[in-house]
Amino acid sequence: MGFTYDPVLYTGRPAEKRSPVEEACYDLLDKLEIPFFRVDHSPADTIEECRVIEDLLQVGVTKNLFLRNRARTSWFLLTMPGDKPFHTRDVIRQLGIQRLSFGEAEPMQEMLGVHPGSVSLLGLMNDTKRQVRYLIDEEIVSHEFIRCHPCINTSTLKIRTDDVMKKLLPYIGHYPTLVRLPEE
Repeated sequence: MGFTYDPVLYTGRPAEKRSPVEEACYDLLDKLEIPFFRVDHSPADTIEECRVIEDLLQVGVTKNLFLRNRARTSWFLLTMPGDKPFHTRDVIRQLGIQRLSFGEAEPMQEMLGVHPGSVSLLGLMNDTKRQVRYLIDEEIVSHEFIRCHPCINTSTLKIRTDDVMKKLLPYIGHYPTLVRLPEE
């Protein structure tokens, strides 16, 4: 069975109970009075699968990359447009660090409470020790809406970027570092 989705744009949280990690995302958004739209789908593991719901949400696909330095002492979550290529050199220059690699699944689960394929800015709510530095491409910030998973890759949310930047991130104590990632 291939990728499937429910071609309905819902407003707010689902009526039926979901996993605890997903419910926690909806609880936080409700607490902060952040409205959102939602599309439900089978696990979206690739950018190509994410594009299927792009027309319905009217928000571009985003990539969320969990990264680390060589020594595994600094951790990063990078949100960037899905159609931009990622080259570590573009980020390390801006951060003034030597090297970046992709972070492993175990520390991702420990720090963000998510599994690969489900990582998104909402996972930062689980980083209560503030171990992960949040990086966001300035192009994403320039758009009215941002899309992300509610810590599980079977739903995608559309949230006002202003609400993310001015309500959500300050509330959870994560202040983003803007980066500029070039088009190829």
